[in-house]
Amino acid sequence: MFKDLFQKKRKYATIPSDRVGRGGEPGESERPRREVPEGLMNKCPKCGTIQYSKELEKNLKVCPSCGYHMRLNAMERIHMLLDEGSFQEFDGGMVSVDELEFPGYATKLEQQRMKSDLREAVVTGQGTIDELPVVVAVMSFDFFSGSMGSVVGEKITRAVEVATEKELPLIIFSTSGGARMQESILSLMQMAKTSAALARFNEKGGLYISVITDPTFGGVSASFAMLGDIIIAEPGALFGFAGRIVIEQTIRQKLPDDFQTAEFNMAHGQLDLVVHRKELRSMLYKLLEMHSVKGGD
Repeated sequence: MFKDLFQKKRKYATIPSDRVGRGGEPGESERPRREVPEGLMNKCPKCGTIQYSKELEKNLKVCPSCGYHMRLNAMERIHMLLDEGSFQEFDGGMVSVDELEFPGYATKLEQQRMKSDLREAVVTGQGTIDELPVVVAVMSFDFFSGSMGSVVGEKITRAVEVATEKELPLIIFSTSGGARMQESILSLMQMAKTSAALARFNEKGGLYISVITDPTFGGVSASFAMLGDIIIAEPGALFGFAGRIVIEQTIRQKLPDDFQTAEFNMAHGQLDLVVHRKELRSMLYKLLEMHSVKGGD
């Protein structure tokens, strides 16, 4: 018995796992690698469902499993909204500069341009929706988190002024993390500037439709985003002034799970409509047609 305990274990020949797999099949280094091309698949941030990117684009980037509305950049939304070939951009060459010489800001601006393929956090212009003319301003969260700097405020103000001069309806799609701190007071003053331009537009009887997308916070929500004659939000879009954590720490209370969602704000009188992305274009057309001036005898 003791002899068996101290008996030497047999030695077996080992084969590197990267050469041969189970059952004698080729290992990883021998087997042809099947790499998934970048961008082929997309994972829903909410439910985790993995889908083909092309199928998701056909569904307007709305998850077919849970209905989550994924973020769109400015050009994606413009192509989705306006008639093909109708968009004429305003102030496309206008870009932010480091006027206050904030450390690292100039470098970050260049990085954001390369990363997002946009020149700023908003794209403005004129186009048509089913042949009805409209001026649009579309913000993009993937450029500096949609933060509002002096150029964002200036471009939106100019778009409002064009709509005023041409007597055209105005649609602004908002998404933002707030004011751009690197521009300090130059950023904060855009709240007043855009609001004043909208006040003049309103005095002329212009129609302003504000569409709030996820997320919209800070100075944008405290200015032009909430000044629309009609305020619409996409399902699940979060918007407010301060964020949830800041409010909970300030009031020392637990907030409802759906706090600051489009549905919560709708229930509390902050919105006119919550509209699914698939129905948004047709809804905007109906509103534009309803308020358009009809020719007659």
